[in-house]
This record gives sequence, C-alpha cells and structure tokens, in this order.
Amino acid sequence: MSFAGVPFYHRPRLLLLLAISGAGLLSVWHLRLAPWDLWGDGERVALLGHFFAAAVSPALRSESGLATAMLPRVVQAAANTVVFATAATSLALVAGTLLGLLASRRFWALFATTRAIAPLLHAGVRAVVGLLRSIHEVLWALMILAAFGLSPAAAVLAIAIPYSGTFAKIFSEMLDEAGPEASEALRLVGAPTLSVFAFGLVPGALPDMGAYAFYRFECALRSAAILGFFGFPTLGKLIFEAAGELHFHETWTGLYALFALILAVEWWSGALRQRLTVA
Repeated sequence: MSFAGVPFYHRPRLLLLLAISGAGLLSVWHLRLAPWDLWGDGERVALLGHFFAAAVSPALRSESGLATAMLPRVVQAAANTVVFATAATSLALVAGTLLGLLASRRFWALFATTRAIAPLLHAGVRAVVGLLRSIHEVLWALMILAAFGLSPAAAVLAIAIPYSGTFAKIFSEMLDEAGPEASEALRLVGAPTLSVFAFGLVPGALPDMGAYAFYRFECALRSAAILGFFGFPTLGKLIFEAAGELHFHETWTGLYALFALILAVEWWSGALRQRLTVA
C-alpha cells in the first residue's frame, strides 16, 4: 500500500495518528461511552434548553430576591481574576525562567568543569520540573488550602507552582532549539561562558518565550476563574454560585465577562507582540 508515491510504512506521522485514533476508539469502548446517557429523562433536556435560552439575555440585575445590580459584582470579580492571574504568572515566570535555564542541555554544555556530571544535574532539574507541572493547579489548590486555609497566597501559589514547571519545560526546549550561530561567534572571539549563553542563545529564543508567556497569562485567567469554585472571589465564584442556584441568566453574565476578559488580553498581547517585533 502506498500514499502519494511513498510506502505506507515510511510515514511515521500517519502511523502515529492512526495509533492515537485507535487508542481513542479503544478507550471509548473500554469506558462504554454513550452520548445518549447524558440526556437521561426529559427534565435534563429541558434544563439544558433553559440554560442555552438564557444566553441571549444575560442578567443585568441579580435573579435573587434582592435584585441587586450585577455590573459592580462582575467588574469586581473580573478585577480579582486579573489580579490573581497576574500575581501567579509573574511569580511563575521568574521561577520558570531560572529553572528553564538550568533545565537546558546547552546551559550545562557551556561549562567544561561540569560536563562530567552535567547529565546528572540536567536530569535532576528536569525531574523537579516534571514534578511541578505534573500536578494540576486544582490539586495544588486542594493541598495548599488543606495546609494554609483560604487565602490569596494559597490561590497564587496553586497557579504559580505548576506554571513554573510548564514555563521551565518550554523555555528550556526553546533555548536548546535556538540557532547556534551567535553563540558560536561569541565563543570564537573569547567571550566569557555566561556571556555566550546570555547574549548568544537567549536573544534567539526570547521572542518565542515572550509569546508563550502571554499565552500562559491567558491560561492563568482561566485557572484563576476556576479557583473561584473553592471560594476565591473571582469570576468562577460568581458563575459557580449562579449555576448552583439555577440562575442561568446570571451564569451567562459571568461567562460573557470571562469571555470578554480573555479576548481583551488576547488583543492586548497580540498588539504588544507586534510592536515588539517591529521595534
């Protein structure tokens, strides 16, 4: 069998795609997934219909008996979401950059005195990075809240810890994949080792690192919203409480606010990246 003149067995990507698809179908069969099980009786279908019908008329006033204005609550919750996400991303960016340097193979390769033990040092840092990012922020939140209680620091750490590992992994790979031309030129003229790394490798990876940092900030906004389910005063708390009371119009108000927040950050980060690229 062939595909576009190339034997089928010479197409590893296609084979991998087929293997993933087969694994997915096997998982569906093993779990006995049946979409119709979601519907249940007619009451569930009606409730789902009420939820989507409310999307066209988000609440401007609370659906509770007090009927208070929604806008101040939404603005405050959105501001809290941004503050939590900003604090967590900033902390993770610092820690992740430092760990990313140490997790880079090319960083250890620069030092002749550590080349004998460089594989061990590199493997140790990668293990720490893997541990940080392998645990989801929700699980980190559960552990930190159990230890320290409900506090802003707990929310920030719950996001910052796994994001530090993610930053470190991605940044180290970007540094390892950066073009070697500038660093080799600096090495040939006798530049110090750290200068070779800082001015030869880092600038080549910096644009991609910046773009990824903006993307993770968008993710942090969603994570901060999710932490609202634990009681933190973000948009997630507003959405969770409204949905629990079946106040779907309020729920959509919170969802639209989160959607607008993500779009605003995406537009801002795109404009900033374009300005930096042009500069």
